[in-house]
Amino acid sequence: MSKAITTYSDSDVITPGDDKVEQAAAAKINDLVHDDGDNILHVAKEDDNSVSTDNGDKAAQAEADAISDEQAATQAKAAKKTTRKRATQTKKKHYTEDSIRLYLQEIGRIRLLRADEEIELARKIADLLELEQQREELANEMGLDDPEEVSDSDWAVKVDMPLPRFRRRLYEGRRAKDKMVQSNLRLVVSIAKKYMNRGLSFQDLIQEGSLGLIRAAEKFDHEKGYKFSTYATWWIRQAITRAIADQSRTIRLPVHLYETISRIKKTTKLLSQEMGRKPTEEEIATRMEMTIEKLRFIAKSAQLPISLETPIGKEEDSRLGDFIESDGETPDDQVAKNLLREDLENVLGTLSPRERDVLKLRYGLDDGRMKTLEEIGQIFNVTRERIRQIEAKALRKLRHPNRNSVLKEYIR
Repeated sequence: MSKAITTYSDSDVITPGDDKVEQAAAAKINDLVHDDGDNILHVAKEDDNSVSTDNGDKAAQAEADAISDEQAATQAKAAKKTTRKRATQTKKKHYTEDSIRLYLQEIGRIRLLRADEEIELARKIADLLELEQQREELANEMGLDDPEEVSDSDWAVKVDMPLPRFRRRLYEGRRAKDKMVQSNLRLVVSIAKKYMNRGLSFQDLIQEGSLGLIRAAEKFDHEKGYKFSTYATWWIRQAITRAIADQSRTIRLPVHLYETISRIKKTTKLLSQEMGRKPTEEEIATRMEMTIEKLRFIAKSAQLPISLETPIGKEEDSRLGDFIESDGETPDDQVAKNLLREDLENVLGTLSPRERDVLKLRYGLDDGRMKTLEEIGQIFNVTRERIRQIEAKALRKLRHPNRNSVLKEYIR
């Protein structure tokens, strides 16, 4: 005899003093005692169903909890990834800022040059450049590709100078060049700040500006009476603007176009200050003395390309390329085109060879170029009227239902 398991809801709980509940319970116990085994089995079956229902509810709840745990784990993983990425970026940013700060502190300790010191250093640099020019000539005479391969002894002989004295002049010239450059590095930083947020990092701007400063030290002529800083400013600006034009964009723009873009930005900013509002294209074009079409072309060229791998959404689990429709043919289109070509060849195969060739030439079915009746007539050495007759006859044949029924499926 199976043991019955009875479950009670809140309404089945017996409370003291509840006569109705006590009477109902006594009646049920009496039925169980005096009834046969079928009723007991029936009650047990009901209780088993109740337990089964409870188990089903528990299983569903467990499954829901598992799904919730999985979603929570996915979200936690994504949050951890984002946090790690931000932490890495923050760490790199702090490292970059610290390195720039140290660099600025180092160049800030270097004393600025007096006018007489600039002249003296410029003379030594000019002497160094003369020596290096002699070395290049010697390298050409010796058939060497790299002037660095010329030995100091051969170089000293070339300039007609004892080796110790030559090395002394070489050392003084190189030291003068280094001192001239190092004493004006603050000028590079000052100019580089004006070109920030234009596609190159501040470190790259300083690096490119320093190359321009080195070039200025080599080209500076102290006899013209200008200060070196005045002369070097032009070379530093040129080096920075050229670097921005060459390196800041995925698609390189010509330098003159980049300079025009810069002038448009300056003009737009100036007009905004004058008018108290954003200027229109016509107003900018009028001030720049160019057509609106050219202004729009330059503005379109100035737009930066966007990577198809750019993350989209908070989770960053989608890419921009996932939402852009492809312009290419789909596999279905390609299959349909191949089937059309095969069916067209089969239909044309029911014509005579001349009729088939005339239609292919007339409608460019082979090379995509449609030929005139005159051109086809010259190919077959007949008159254009005869070609027209052959074409008309071939088209009448193709209009027959037995032939065109297959091709009609492609134009529905």
